[in-house]
Amino acid sequence: MAIEKVRKYFKQWNMEDRIQEFNVSSATVELAAEALGCEPERIAKSLAFKVEDDSILVVAAGDAKVDNGKFKNKFKTKAKMIAQNEVEELIGHGVGGVCPFAIHENVDVYLDISLKRFQTVFPACGSSNSTIELTIEELERYAKSNQWVDVCKNW
Repeated sequence: MAIEKVRKYFKQWNMEDRIQEFNVSSATVELAAEALGCEPERIAKSLAFKVEDDSILVVAAGDAKVDNGKFKNKFKTKAKMIAQNEVEELIGHGVGGVCPFAIHENVDVYLDISLKRFQTVFPACGSSNSTIELTIEELERYAKSNQWVDVCKNW
């Protein structure tokens, strides 16, 4: 299971006990916010895209929407999400549990600036009913992000 990969990933920093699992689904921003009792914008959603022949993740605030113009300006291609049936194969986690931890090594991670307005955020942990609360600095460190980007709008 992907959550076990994430648990093992965080174990190297003795953080595996910070992973929260729910008895209900947290597969969408709305469901995760409801399960946590927090604002939807504090959910750090991981969006999977194809950029030429590569797969990337853009981690953004729950209320942010990808801005096609900004995305194209940054990545020099149209924003094309990976098909649901290919996400697990290309990223390492299935839809509903996609996160920037314990992913395939060839996947680049970018953090959208929409997250910077929060002290802590809640990304998934590989399953459709898990999360971990991280500071922005922790997210940056443990997601092994390439860089901060500005590719979203409406937040």
